[in-house]
Amino acid sequence: MKLYGSSMSPYVRKVLAYAAEKGLALELEMAGLGRGGPEFEAASPFRKMPAFSDGDFSICDSTAIITYLEAKYPEPSMIPAEPKSRARTIWFEEFADTILMGCGAKMFFNRFVAPKVLGREGDMAVADAAERDELPPILDYLESVIPESGFLIDDRLTLADISVASPFANLAYIDVVIDKARWPKTVAYVEAILARPSFAGWIEKERAFVQAA
Repeated sequence: MKLYGSSMSPYVRKVLAYAAEKGLALELEMAGLGRGGPEFEAASPFRKMPAFSDGDFSICDSTAIITYLEAKYPEPSMIPAEPKSRARTIWFEEFADTILMGCGAKMFFNRFVAPKVLGREGDMAVADAAERDELPPILDYLESVIPESGFLIDDRLTLADISVASPFANLAYIDVVIDKARWPKTVAYVEAILARPSFAGWIEKERAFVQAA
């Protein structure tokens, strides 16, 4: 099975961590931002990452890829079967993909991707406003819902945790510091999830790339 994209993308990293927690082997091929060949374009007609292929089947979008893998490889379950837990898991994935990433992407794109990858000036006003105005309510919400167990759903690791934690790696790369005094549960939660082997190896490589850029 092949995954197309870059682990620097929180969406790609989410799929890689999910697969690792499931014990699934994915071959990562670099794609996106002008890279990728015919297989990538066939799987992702709008050239968005991640894209995925498994034999003669291909699909794009992290949620669609994970939906396929969860159905094909149901154990260990990363999306609970119990209706309320399943709904909450999907909510947290959507929260991470749209609300958290909607905020985080403004910071990461303008502070890193634009100047370091694309070679053009980023909009620092947009990035600063996102950090000042958009991020605190998101952190307030997480602080209010993280259980003592350290897992968002059913006191065990699920797709919810993988989805929510992944974007925080990108925030760390651009030195966005989460105030531990104001959001102690959130800081501890993110640190614990990103320290798992499913994330840690990718983050080590990504941090080296960021430092060299």
